[in-house]
Amino acid sequence: MEKWRFKTAIVQVHKKLKIGVIPWLLRSQWRNLLSIPFIYSLSIPFLLLDICLSIYQSLCFRLYQIPRVKRSYYFLFDRHQLKYLNFIQRFNCFYCSYISGLTAFAREISARSEQYWCPIKQARKIRHPHSRYINFSAYGDGENFAAEAKKLREDITQNR
Repeated sequence: MEKWRFKTAIVQVHKKLKIGVIPWLLRSQWRNLLSIPFIYSLSIPFLLLDICLSIYQSLCFRLYQIPRVKRSYYFLFDRHQLKYLNFIQRFNCFYCSYISGLTAFAREISARSEQYWCPIKQARKIRHPHSRYINFSAYGDGENFAAEAKKLREDITQNR
């Protein structure tokens, strides 16, 4: 893992830019403070999702012979090194990094599952399809579906 290092002069500037917790809270907009319980209450379902995803891929991907998704590719935590952030800002950055990483991790697990089980494009256009979607069978192409699905399943199980 690569670690970023700032020059000493930049670290000194960053430290001077840091706003303490109390002044930062006093400058915060009331709607931001009001939303805190709603934002952090999601940590419980997200942690549960994380546990369930890890168990799912640990068991099912082994059974299907699908390569497991590497957590380290999706969970990146480095913002805590920024000296211009106070404790609350660093914690918020940690939380956002975790949630963003978890949703990307979940997306890749679901993409691999979809490629294995149901590699058919939707009838309507998807705004931001996952990277595997482009190779899926066309919607309504019943004549080629079995062969294409077999090939996609072989592709995902043999690319270990």
